[in-house]
Amino acid sequence: MAHQVQQIGIQMYTLRDRTQQDFLGTLREVADLGYEAVEFAGYFGVSAKELRDTLDGLGLAAPSAHIGLDFSGLTEMKSALSREIEYAQELGLQYIITPSAPVPQNPSLDDVKRLIPFFEQASELVVAAGLKYGYHNHAYEFQKVDGKAIIDIWLESIPEERMIAEFDLGWVQVGGASPADYISRYAGRVPIVHIKDFGAGGVEKELGQGEVDFQKVFDLADASGILYYMVEQEVYISSSLESAKDCLEYFRKMGML
Repeated sequence: MAHQVQQIGIQMYTLRDRTQQDFLGTLREVADLGYEAVEFAGYFGVSAKELRDTLDGLGLAAPSAHIGLDFSGLTEMKSALSREIEYAQELGLQYIITPSAPVPQNPSLDDVKRLIPFFEQASELVVAAGLKYGYHNHAYEFQKVDGKAIIDIWLESIPEERMIAEFDLGWVQVGGASPADYISRYAGRVPIVHIKDFGAGGVEKELGQGEVDFQKVFDLADASGILYYMVEQEVYISSSLESAKDCLEYFRKMGML
């Protein structure tokens, strides 16, 4: 398979303290650092047109956004998601990603399956609009229910063309699974991965300081169909912007930028 150059991006939630104050200015800072792409977690009242113009001016790709679903009911969910889809179309996004789903602490199979209709309906709306729908994991989706991980139950219930997997590699590991195994298992279904590092005991670390074996993932990226690496950092040694800068240095050190 031909080598695909993966773009290095950042989930803007990493810089949430700055985006709340100056969303467009923070995008400029991200571009100045050398990031190639961004993933959104809110638009802070900026119109799709103004955001698109800003991205074009900065030369930033914006393939995706995290958009929570309203799990209170299917009608409510579809109504809220339809508005989000309109904005995403105008902005030119390719992927709408659900960032999490409500699962109780010790779920039954019914608890897990109860959410499938929400994913099905959401994917139907998103795909009908010419976009792709996906799900982003934390650690809890790797709990086993009746011998199978929750994430596998969901991904096996919904066809590949209906739902991609945006694996957060750090959370996969904290959940007790192997990031490399998961991107291989779902090869062709993982266009975007979140790059997040954890040390012993599930403590989040700066990129490259923890125990997640990213090199194995990088080696499998072409075969798995990964197009974007999205940095997401929730814990910082100094500041969110310094952390974003350090994360990019990690990719430079790995010879990927």
